[in-house]
Amino acid sequence: MTPDLKPPLLIGCAAGFSGDRVDAAVLVVDSLIARCAALPGQRAFLIFETLAERTLALAQLRRRANPALGYEPLLDDMLRPVLARCLQHGIRIVSNFGAANPLAAARHIQRMAHELGLPAPRTAVVEGDDVSGTAHRPLLRAQLGEAMDGLQVVSANAYIGAQSIAAALDAGAQIVVAGRVADPSLAVGPAMSHFGWAADDWDRIARATMAGHLLECGAQVCGGYFADPGFKDVPDLHAVGYPIAEINADGHCVISKSEPTGGLVSLATVKEQLLYEVHDPAAYLTPDVVADITQVHLEQLGSNRVAVTGVRGHPRPATLKVNVCSEGGWLAEGEISYAGPRAEGRARQAAEVLRQRLPQLALRVDLIGAVSLFGDDGGRLLQATPAGDARDVRLRVAAAHAEKAQAERLGREVMALYTCGPAGGGGVRTALTPRLSTVSCLIARKAVPTQFKMVDEEAQP
Repeated sequence: MTPDLKPPLLIGCAAGFSGDRVDAAVLVVDSLIARCAALPGQRAFLIFETLAERTLALAQLRRRANPALGYEPLLDDMLRPVLARCLQHGIRIVSNFGAANPLAAARHIQRMAHELGLPAPRTAVVEGDDVSGTAHRPLLRAQLGEAMDGLQVVSANAYIGAQSIAAALDAGAQIVVAGRVADPSLAVGPAMSHFGWAADDWDRIARATMAGHLLECGAQVCGGYFADPGFKDVPDLHAVGYPIAEINADGHCVISKSEPTGGLVSLATVKEQLLYEVHDPAAYLTPDVVADITQVHLEQLGSNRVAVTGVRGHPRPATLKVNVCSEGGWLAEGEISYAGPRAEGRARQAAEVLRQRLPQLALRVDLIGAVSLFGDDGGRLLQATPAGDARDVRLRVAAAHAEKAQAERLGREVMALYTCGPAGGGGVRTALTPRLSTVSCLIARKAVPTQFKMVDEEAQP
């Protein structure tokens, strides 16, 4: 069948970040199977988007502690309930849940299939995003300069594109496991492979990129992050559905959701997600294309179905974004609650006690319930806001320090507020965690070659 005559490609997304709900995939897969059964020749993919800017650094720390880990910790919970049905019905799976250790994730999937009594799926691993090795240090230094001095690098990863995903699927992969590919590329790769698009078919690649962008945050486009009771009402938010894109041969798409579920897909939800994290609507930069959504057209086709057309594409950038995460000392946090008459005054006095007791720490102070959401590390807003009469306030104090022993003092001083005053404090919680710092730069695309390999097979470009 020629690409123009192929039925639209279905891509369902069952996760928008690491830590998302693990029960979403079952209903997404049910919907994909039902739609494929209704239209002969229909093909479907299931994607999981599980990386954020710091997720890889945390995964790298887990890999340091145990070389067999470093991939998405919820991988088993996400995939095990749907793996058999996906393989049975020809639904292929693409995800960045490999994080810092895609090969280990792929091997875990192989073990999972064996435990479920399934034939081993053809599983491909996409490589090339990890640029934390010594060979890449001159490239990073050339971009970051003195910012590299003294950095204890935890992770450095380039946002790579869809070409190796598409190549792995062309080679017959049923599951593709990646690390830091750009979020929309999880949808672009399947579309390139399914329709046979060239990597420089800019308009089609851009349209699939925006379909992937609408999918990438999971339930967000289905009313999740959109919901605001009484202003933007969303039905049955407790059972919000996850999105499905129908991409046609021109790259245009229709966004819908898994059923039967709550939530909604409307012109408003799609508009909000379309503009989410887009710095320039005329030039949305990705590793695959520069997308232009200034002429986009949205149309409500019926209940929970919105068509997206009019996206244009331009040649992809010559550089790739790289996030470099490094050890950043320690973050100490402490919380204590005050309630009743003059609660806010007592919380403010407690904060001042801590400032006086800990002059060596730069304290971030928030009065949750009074002044917190729009606060700042320097405390300017708190100081400029007159003391109010809030009767239910939770004081949160935080500080970062290079030395663990200095950071630990914050927790001890917050605990001491129980009896050292002011009156009526309770519910103390403290935490001390390693801190990660992040800097970003651009490096030449040609310096980041990518490839895929089938598990236990040689790597292929």
